[in-house]
Amino acid sequence: MGVALLLPMQGLAAGPWSGSFSTQWRGYSHAGDGAGDTDYTSVAVEPDYSTQWLDRRLLFTFEGFARGGSRDSGSNHADLRVFSLNYAADAWELRAGMRKVFWGVTESQHLVDIVNQTDLVEGMDGEEKLGQPMLDLALIGEWGTLDMYVLPYFRPRTYPAADGRPFLGLPVDTDHPLYESADGDRHVDYAARWYKSIAAWDLGLSYFAGTAREPRLLPQVDATGASLRPYYYQMRQSALDAQATYGSWLWKLEAVYRQTDEPAYGAATAGLEYTFADIAGSGVDLGVVLEYLYDERGSQSAAMFADDTMLGLRLALNDTAGSEALLGVIYDNGGDGHTLSLEASRRVGDHWKISLQGLAFASSAADAPLYALRDEDQLQLDLAYHW
Repeated sequence: MGVALLLPMQGLAAGPWSGSFSTQWRGYSHAGDGAGDTDYTSVAVEPDYSTQWLDRRLLFTFEGFARGGSRDSGSNHADLRVFSLNYAADAWELRAGMRKVFWGVTESQHLVDIVNQTDLVEGMDGEEKLGQPMLDLALIGEWGTLDMYVLPYFRPRTYPAADGRPFLGLPVDTDHPLYESADGDRHVDYAARWYKSIAAWDLGLSYFAGTAREPRLLPQVDATGASLRPYYYQMRQSALDAQATYGSWLWKLEAVYRQTDEPAYGAATAGLEYTFADIAGSGVDLGVVLEYLYDERGSQSAAMFADDTMLGLRLALNDTAGSEALLGVIYDNGGDGHTLSLEASRRVGDHWKISLQGLAFASSAADAPLYALRDEDQLQLDLAYHW
């Protein structure tokens, strides 16, 4: 803040406020084992603002988020997604504050994406992220870009309240998390990623050392009853993400090697996407997505997917409304179940957008990770006004 107050105001380029206001309905096909309802409505606001100084070399960015309504008590929440000051020189950039960083290329899951914490209250697909305090120095040259991160504060994962959905079999005790590090949520994490485009390839190599974003959920019984207590362990992750574009083909790979207090293991997601463009001269594109999800721990893995195949269809109408849809199914190759997902969106006029999301789960084995979600099939409809 002190630095900003000393900056000259000449050449200030303040952007207008933008963002969205939305209303959401989410319905579940089953009552489930918890106390949650079968349908919820809520409203959300996401304001954005940015301004620039020093011939656009210095940028301030703000992104906020807040949701409230008739959903469960844990879903009424707010977050500072981005509050960042960035300075760009010719061969380097320095970024400080609350930011969002995304790593990954595959469709079914993002193994390498490790910097930001997942906001599980906002969605079970893991796409929504909390803001992460950080200092990021980027070195830029013909050899590529190297981002180096210092992450001074850890943010625990959000979970629905005991009266909310999805219900994981037992409520999650988010008020009393456990940490392997004696520093708890004050442990300083470090990360780095090099990336470069080489001919048809986009390549990324990354490393992370710090507190794992996805906790182990440990059963416990206390005076309030049975619950799951998050345990955040220390982790080192070395990772590769790669994508190649050859005509109508996309080839994708995410691979990680993780070292924790348990035996080290590797995991990967690899696949391809082929697009049938302008089908019969209609202007419509249809993409076919095929991915394989692998975790070498196999049946000993607590991960949702350890030996699975994803098949998806991506439809783009290429109309002025930007209408698109993605339908996908992930099959457990051992026969333990499958996950069905749907994402669709379309703009309405100049300011409105309507989005539809659906998730369905099936599991034939009581000890499979998907079994806890057997009653959590859901459909979600969002109507957003963008200004």
